[in-house]
Amino acid sequence: MTTDFESMRNHWWWRPGWSVGRRFYTWHLTFDGQDDVHRLAGSYRSALAPVGDVLTLIPDQWLHLTMQGIGFVGDVKDSDVRAISEAAGERLSAVPSFDAELGPAILDPEAVLLPVHPDGPVRAVRDAIRAAIGDVVQDVPEKAEGFTPHVSVAYSAGDGPAAPVAAALSGTNPAPAQSRITSAELIVIHRDNRMYEWETYARVPLG
Repeated sequence: MTTDFESMRNHWWWRPGWSVGRRFYTWHLTFDGQDDVHRLAGSYRSALAPVGDVLTLIPDQWLHLTMQGIGFVGDVKDSDVRAISEAAGERLSAVPSFDAELGPAILDPEAVLLPVHPDGPVRAVRDAIRAAIGDVVQDVPEKAEGFTPHVSVAYSAGDGPAAPVAAALSGTNPAPAQSRITSAELIVIHRDNRMYEWETYARVPLG
């Protein structure tokens, strides 16, 4: 695998607003019970194990597709979170469930990513979620543009050369994973342990 960059950078720097103990409301697609997604992620974890000292490998439990944030716990009113969840239920009931393919992996300066194809249905889910947030609050956080659906199987755990990670990836070529997306999850997430971990606030079915 070749890249157009030479260095990896640490994914776990503290972004504005984040600190140990802070929790954040956000929408994700998750992959509990998705055996084929777990099979693919496991293949890449095995391939990346020799360079695991410079990566954070993501276990099946915490695989996710980041969709749309709402805000930090304590900054968003509880009543607004409940109302957004209810509005999303109405809007997502009009968005059909869909099949998606994940992979093959690509290398990003901060992560090893599985692109998601086709991306149109994922974008439709995100658009509905953004509309639901807009039903409740005046300003929808985060930009509508610049969204690229993907699932990370590893994050860079420090600054260093990209070549060893690229070389580890070049030695494996597993079949892409097939996934069935039937819901979106509103979760309460943290990154206290250099891992994105969460509790589910609401699981909202698609139509």
